[in-house]
Amino acid sequence: MNKFFTQLLSFLFLALVLVPNNLYAGISLSFLSTLELEGDFDDGAAEISAFDPVSEQLFTINSATSTIDIIDLSDPENPFVLDSIDLSAFGDGLTSVDVSSNGVVAVALTADPETDPGTVVFLDTSGMVLSSVTAGPLPDSVKFTPDGMTLVVANEGEPGFDDEDSLTVDPEGSISIIDISGGAGNVMQSDVSTADFTAFNGMALDSSIRIIGPDGIVQPTVAQDLEPEFVTISDDSSTAFITIQENNAIAVVDIATATVTNLFGLGFKDHSAPGNGFDPSDEDGGINIATQPVMGMYQPDGMAFYSMGSGSYLITANEGDSRGFEETSVEDVTLDPTVFPDAEALQAPELLGELEITSANGSDDGGVTFQEIFAFGARSFSIWDANTGVQLFDSGDDFEQITAAELPAEFNSNNDENDSFDSRSNDAGPEPEGVAVGQVGDSIYAFIGLERIGGVMVYDVTNPVAPSFVQYINNRDSGFDGDLESDKDGAGDLAPEGLVFISSDDSPSGNPLLVVSNEVSGTVTLFGIQLIASGNDDDDDDGNGCSSVVGSPSASRVAFNILLPMIVLGLGIISRKFRRRK
Repeated sequence: MNKFFTQLLSFLFLALVLVPNNLYAGISLSFLSTLELEGDFDDGAAEISAFDPVSEQLFTINSATSTIDIIDLSDPENPFVLDSIDLSAFGDGLTSVDVSSNGVVAVALTADPETDPGTVVFLDTSGMVLSSVTAGPLPDSVKFTPDGMTLVVANEGEPGFDDEDSLTVDPEGSISIIDISGGAGNVMQSDVSTADFTAFNGMALDSSIRIIGPDGIVQPTVAQDLEPEFVTISDDSSTAFITIQENNAIAVVDIATATVTNLFGLGFKDHSAPGNGFDPSDEDGGINIATQPVMGMYQPDGMAFYSMGSGSYLITANEGDSRGFEETSVEDVTLDPTVFPDAEALQAPELLGELEITSANGSDDGGVTFQEIFAFGARSFSIWDANTGVQLFDSGDDFEQITAAELPAEFNSNNDENDSFDSRSNDAGPEPEGVAVGQVGDSIYAFIGLERIGGVMVYDVTNPVAPSFVQYINNRDSGFDGDLESDKDGAGDLAPEGLVFISSDDSPSGNPLLVVSNEVSGTVTLFGIQLIASGNDDDDDDGNGCSSVVGSPSASRVAFNILLPMIVLGLGIISRKFRRRK
C-alpha cells in the first residue's frame, strides 16, 4: 500500500512542478479609445506621456502647442483634456515628462539655442508650477526614482552648427540628478548634481562604442561625443541606466554619488546569421526578408528595466539613429573586392544599393574601401543583463516577418503617408522606438512601439532568455485615402512615440491598460489588456479599424493541456490498483 501512496505523491508533485499555476495563455490587447490633441499634422501634438494613478490623469507632451496636456482617464473609454499648461516661458521646446509616486510632475525643456543648458519644471497634478532648475544642454528624458525622491535627466548635448554647417559648439553629454526629497516646491539649483563622462576621456572603450566626432573631422572628447537619450531606473532607486543612442551604448549611473560607473558597448547584430534577416531595399518591388552581409548597430532609443527573481534586465527598442554627416548608402561606397567578390550584385538598388549605412565605420583605410557594412538600428528589441551588459535575447527578424504576414500591403511603410509600401526598407524598416514593461497575472510583458508602420508588438518576457511573441496590434487605418494634413485623424494612429503601462492596481477601470502617444497623428490611444484562456489564439479585428494578430500559446501553456489529462489518467490507474489490492 505504501508503494501506491508513493506513486500518488509522485504524480501530485509532477503536477505542482510542471503545470502552470493558472489557466491563462497570456494576454490580449483591445482598442478602447483614442483622443486627438490640438496641433497640426506631424507637429508632435502627442509625444511622451506619464500617468498619475491618484488623480487618474495622464500628462502628455504637446510640442505643437508648447503645453502639457492634462487628460482625464477616469473613464478609459472616454478620455478628455482637462487643461493645457503653457510652459513656453521656461524654454523653447518640451521633450519629456514623468510623474513621481507622490504626485509631482516633471517636464524637461530645451533652450534656444539647444546647445545652451535646458530647464526642468516641477508642477503638481493640477498643473500649478512649483519650481524650476537648470539642467544640461538638450535635456531629452526625465525619470523619477520609484521612491519619488530623485529625478534623473538625460542631457543629450548635441553639437551646434552655423548656417554653413560648420561646427560652432559641441557641449558635453551629461546626467542631471535632482534631489526633491525636501519637497518639489523647495527645489533649488544646489539640489542638482551632474554625472558627466569626463572620466572616460582618453580611456580605451569597448570597440562597439562609436566615438566619431560631430562632423567627421573634428575629433571630440568622449564626454563631448556621448549623447544620452533615454532613462530607466532600477526598482530599488539606486541605479539609472541611460541609452546613448548614436554611440551604440548604455551608461550606468550610481544615483547617490551622481557618478557614471560603467559604459556598456552593445556590439553589433550580424544580419548574415540565420533568423537575423531583413529587407534592405525600397526598390525591389516586394517583401524580401533575407540574410545579408551587413552588421546592424543596435542604437536603442527607448529602454525599460525589470527584475525577475534575483535577476535584473534591460529591454531596448533598437531604433537606430545617425548623425547627418555620416549617412551614405551601399551604392555610394567602394566595397573591398577581396571581402565582397560579389560587390557589383550587392550594390544593385534591388539588393543593398539603397541601404542607408554609416561612412564612419567599416573601413580600415580611411574610407577608401569598406571591409564591413554597418546599418543604423537592428529592427528588433533586445534583453540585456543589467549587471553585466551581456545580451540575453534579440528578436531577430520577428518584426518584419510579423508585419509582412499581418499587413503585407503596408510592409515597411512610412508614418506620414499612406500608399508608402516598402519605402522604409532601406532605412531602419519598422523602426522600433518606445518600450514599456509591466506585469499581468504571473507574467511580465514588454510592449514595443513601431514608429514607421505603427502599432505595438507584445512579448512575454518572463523568461528573459526565451521571450515569446504574444500579439501585434495596430490602430492605423491604412485604407484611408484622404489628405492626412487636412484630415489628420482619418488614418488613425501614426508614429507611436511614448508607451505607458498602467497596472490593474493603478488603473481607473481595475483592468490593466496600455497608453500609446502617437507623434505624427497627434493622438493618444488606450488599449485594454485582458488575460486570455489557454488555446485562444485567434486573429482579431475589434471593429474599430484596429488590426491585431495573436501569437500561439506558450510552451508551458501547451504543456498544461497535455499534462493535466495524463495526471488525471495516472491517478485513476493508481486508484484502481489500490482498490484491487484492498
